[in-house]
Amino acid sequence: MRLVVARCTVDYEGRLAAHLAEAVRLIMVKADGCVAIHADGGAYKPLNWMNAPNTLLDEGERWIVTNPKGERLTIELLEVIADELHEFGVDPGLEKDGVEAHLQTLLAQSPEAIADGLTLVRREFPTDIGPVDLLCRDASGVAVAVEVKRRGEIDGVEQLSRYLERLSLDPLLRDIRGVLVAQVVKPQARVLAESRGIGWVEVDYDVLRGAATDELRLF
Repeated sequence: MRLVVARCTVDYEGRLAAHLAEAVRLIMVKADGCVAIHADGGAYKPLNWMNAPNTLLDEGERWIVTNPKGERLTIELLEVIADELHEFGVDPGLEKDGVEAHLQTLLAQSPEAIADGLTLVRREFPTDIGPVDLLCRDASGVAVAVEVKRRGEIDGVEQLSRYLERLSLDPLLRDIRGVLVAQVVKPQARVLAESRGIGWVEVDYDVLRGAATDELRLF
């Protein structure tokens, strides 16, 4: 990963136009090509970013990042304060806690608990940025990517969005849709999921284990 702390301006051209005025920011260039610009605040979300695949043209004081969609990110480096390269090695991925891992197992055994007519294709279906928990097909044969969380929050929606972006590049999965499944889906996650065309389902862990009879809720 390349980490650059610099006084810079950033301009985005694509679905809309956006400008970040001059300020000191952290620019991250990840091994997969993703470029993200962060401020010193605002938790994990970058001010602007360009997901892989893309092309980075480094002209010294100007970086131009473009992708196949025709989007363009121009970073003007007015003062470079730090420029470091770090080798992270292979990431083992996020290890799920016991409940989350068991939820995935139970839902793989009974995908119809997520939606009527849903059938499992494969658990831990690989993408080039990590595996999606379940790949299924619905009653009409459309592929469905399912991400399983104990608590459904915004980061789960973001994660599933990235998987869907990669999976949709496969001609056999071009019409794929996504569903976030959790014991509880937070209101903010519901809004973000719906804005991105992603479904969400709340499931009862005890019901899945056969310990109760309450109905699953599908939204």
